[in-house]
Amino acid sequence: MLPKPLIAPSIASPKGHYSAAVTHGGLLYVSGQLGVRPDDSHTADLSFEEQAEQALANMLGVLKDAGCGPENLVRVTAYIVGVENWPAFNGVYAGMLGNARPARTVVPVPELHYGYMVEIDAIAALPDA
Repeated sequence: MLPKPLIAPSIASPKGHYSAAVTHGGLLYVSGQLGVRPDDSHTADLSFEEQAEQALANMLGVLKDAGCGPENLVRVTAYIVGVENWPAFNGVYAGMLGNARPARTVVPVPELHYGYMVEIDAIAALPDA
């Protein structure tokens, strides 16, 4: 069975040669989400916390479009500019994911695309699998 791209109307359409998410083998693989709003406007000029909220909202939107929620998350990887933003990310993340506690990696990086300070990708278990 081949991987199947997921159309995710809750977020801005991908601008590169990739899918917002792909399903395969009972899993949903969510591509890296920046703080781009669904209307394609950017948050790169906003605070780290606001960017993190939008990137997480985008990830959760893709999950919702696939019939999933935070409880379906298996693994999350967050790339954040500056290790000093780790506590702020953790606070936003905990607030938005609630009781869901998937495996997680936070990777401090020197910079991201277009001046963003956070990018998040994820793997989730599909409910029908």
